[in-house]
Amino acid sequence: MVSQLISLFFPRRCPVCDRPVRPWNALVCTECAPSFAYIEPPYCLKCGKHIGSSEKEYCGDCAAQRHLYDRGRALFYYRSVSASIARFKYRGRREYAAYYAACMAGELGTFISSCRADALVPVPLHSDRQRKRGYNQAQVMAEALSALTGIPVRADLIERTVKTAPMKDLSAAERQNNLKKAFKILRNDVKLNTIIIIDDIYTTGSTIDAMSREFRKAGVGRIYFITLAIGRGI
Repeated sequence: MVSQLISLFFPRRCPVCDRPVRPWNALVCTECAPSFAYIEPPYCLKCGKHIGSSEKEYCGDCAAQRHLYDRGRALFYYRSVSASIARFKYRGRREYAAYYAACMAGELGTFISSCRADALVPVPLHSDRQRKRGYNQAQVMAEALSALTGIPVRADLIERTVKTAPMKDLSAAERQNNLKKAFKILRNDVKLNTIIIIDDIYTTGSTIDAMSREFRKAGVGRIYFITLAIGRGI
């Protein structure tokens, strides 16, 4: 009853149009559901970007550099979901995570199952940034996905120790340099064989690689990732 009253006075917002969802209490407006564009096959076998030819195995980025993670997948093309992600991160629209997670579980369920992960690990924010924002969007998304998959969330394993510069305007080399020593393992007993790192956007893979480097040192054997959005491969 209480939750129904809260929904009545503070209705869930549609992650596409940001208006109260129609029908009431759905996760997305019926007419808005097709707006986000799912990544289509063929996929890069490493990062999951769409690649134009089924004769290729890897996108140009992954063919040119060695990543430290095993494999990853993303859900949507970035351009189709960028405005929604901005509201999710900066305007307090945490309720969007329920729809994002439902789409992940539905579209990427086979991949998630095949990973046989011991934990979902959200990419951490620096404490100053999280205090200002009020929450870590990656953790909110990981918790929503955990509720659907039963895979536990472990946000206590790694922290961001360096307040890195915004990544959106940096080159690939600048991104890597920006993330040097940015992460630190918090526990001496990381007894996990397989993890899935959760983040909102994959661009060059620098963040996932920086975290993977630290988890490899801690003895984690298999490292996968899932992100909400990714760019187009070449």
